[in-house]
Amino acid sequence: MSRHILPPKAGHPDVICAAVGWDRPLQTCYAQVCFRTDDEPDEGEALIWGGTEPGELPTPEAAIAVITPYAEIPPRLAEQLLADMTATIGEKDGRHQAEVKRRLFGSIH
Repeated sequence: MSRHILPPKAGHPDVICAAVGWDRPLQTCYAQVCFRTDDEPDEGEALIWGGTEPGELPTPEAAIAVITPYAEIPPRLAEQLLADMTATIGEKDGRHQAEVKRRLFGSIH
């Protein structure tokens, strides 16, 4: 799993950070935006979170689109995410990962 933390755009004082990455077991990119809340004023709470289902955000561009309104996007972020994805080609789920996927999603694919 990879994770790239991005700073919020100016004009979004309620956003603490955004993150994107690649989740190899779910075969999806993911995107999170953490907002300041009364319960979590310093760390924030991920109120926007895409990529929690297998294949939900299949491309770097899909994940980046989720966070673009909230975060500063580095120019080569899509390339970095693609490299993260490519680096995991051929990796297989371990026994425990496969079991959790069966329980949560009914399949290991």
